[in-house]
Amino acid sequence: MAEGLIIATAEAGDIAGIHRIEEASFPQPWRREFFESELVADGRLNLVARRNRQLAGYLFAMFLLDELHINKIAVEERERRRGVAQALMDRCFTFAREREIRVISLEVRQSNRGAIDFYRQLAFSSSYVRPRYYPDGEAAVVMTRPL
Repeated sequence: MAEGLIIATAEAGDIAGIHRIEEASFPQPWRREFFESELVADGRLNLVARRNRQLAGYLFAMFLLDELHINKIAVEERERRRGVAQALMDRCFTFAREREIRVISLEVRQSNRGAIDFYRQLAFSSSYVRPRYYPDGEAAVVMTRPL
């Protein structure tokens, strides 16, 4: 499934495509400026996945000391269930191990059963629920994975 997929560091030229996927993937998408600021911030891991030179997905994370937090991960609709998210997460895990990170965390909408199941397959477990986390009032499930 991940055949022909290339994972690379996100660059300024990727922002338009990242933002297009973001707007199609989330009810309250990040503004373009948020992604731009992440590219130049310290302690960040910003990845893109490409297949046939076309942007297929992205992952934006921040790290400090021995913790890494995944802020955003999304996949182009036509690329879903083709190994893109798995490849991005695999690269993230490799990065974390190389930097002796001990735990990875993320939030996911409580209603997003598909994403929760995906993260559980990657050995994440639900730690707690943050009520009214999202702007529309939905709760977030905080998930963690020790390394």
